[in-house]
Amino acid sequence: MIKQKLEKFYKERRCTFLGIGPMSLNCTNVTIDLANKFNIPLFLIASRRQIDSYEFGGGYVNNWTTKEFANHIVSRDKKGKVLICRDHGGPWQNPKEVEANYGLRQAMESAKKSYLSDIQAGFQIIHIDPSIDIHNNPSQSEVLDRIFELYEYCWNEANKLNKNIAFEIGTEEQSGSTNTQDELEFTLNEIKKFCKESKIQEPTFVVVQCGTRVLETNNVGSFDTPLRVMNEIPAEIQLPKMLQICNKYNVMMKAHNTDYLSTDALNWHPRLGIHAVNVAPEFGVAETKSFLEVLNENNLSDLSEKFLKVSFESKKWEKWLKPNSNLNDKEKAILSGHYVFSKPEFIDLKNEASYELKSKNINLDEILCEAISRSILRYISNFRLIS
Repeated sequence: MIKQKLEKFYKERRCTFLGIGPMSLNCTNVTIDLANKFNIPLFLIASRRQIDSYEFGGGYVNNWTTKEFANHIVSRDKKGKVLICRDHGGPWQNPKEVEANYGLRQAMESAKKSYLSDIQAGFQIIHIDPSIDIHNNPSQSEVLDRIFELYEYCWNEANKLNKNIAFEIGTEEQSGSTNTQDELEFTLNEIKKFCKESKIQEPTFVVVQCGTRVLETNNVGSFDTPLRVMNEIPAEIQLPKMLQICNKYNVMMKAHNTDYLSTDALNWHPRLGIHAVNVAPEFGVAETKSFLEVLNENNLSDLSEKFLKVSFESKKWEKWLKPNSNLNDKEKAILSGHYVFSKPEFIDLKNEASYELKSKNINLDEILCEAISRSILRYISNFRLIS
């Protein structure tokens, strides 16, 4: 049912679907409101770090558990336009599993518990992603075995609960390069055989490395570079061939890490036929920059400095740095601002800022939402989701 609806919309628009990371309460609300305003499907794609079940301590986004996150979307999404999606579900995808040094069996069982909470809460698209292994470098065959185990588990649990779900599969971490055609063909052929033998519905999406990767506030992959990358087929030549393989197996191609691409590069997505993409940190950074701007414009630089200190000390910016990065401390703090939005010290200073701005008839969250909305609109307009 989910796949058929998406295919129908795609055929009408020849668009690229947008998966939006729920970087904050504001980002989640803006996504829902835009989907309802324009009557278009938008995906909210929650990683296990952002949103997880109560058993795993929830996530850093609004301190929501899986159930609370889903309930919020359902209650606000009056037209039912938003698809609730699990992004990067799988073993060792929650930091607690890494910190506890789980072995493979423990990590797989832990992932299943998280998936079960997703299905119970009404998540509609489940991403099976076994690309992380903290103990080993698994072979392609071992990765596929893990996909099959998790895929079958989720399918069986969804059937028990009479839930309608769709699947997204991915087999490796995004590197900024592109897959080979042989890799994709082999993966999809094995998946198709597994689904047929197990009498399970085939996946709706497959994650394809399309030459996109995010570091700092840049897309450093090969997709958006005017220069040829050594030992790599250019995206405009490679991707149509990859799409032919996807179409052969009746699965939609999905690109991850599409943040910060140029407008020209975004325009190429529906032209090439890329079915869907994920974007996340760009929207968190947009809200962070807007927050700092409104504070500094209204003589609240003391609160701005407090925020930057909290964010910098979180060290969540470390994973986003380029090798030999020359960013200063403020620029690093901007990269990680959205990670601290739910921390008590940020909530206190935001409440103080809201009080001060209200005396000037300034609605802080309204300004932040406008900034997020502008950032999202760049994607949905260039992806032909709206005319």
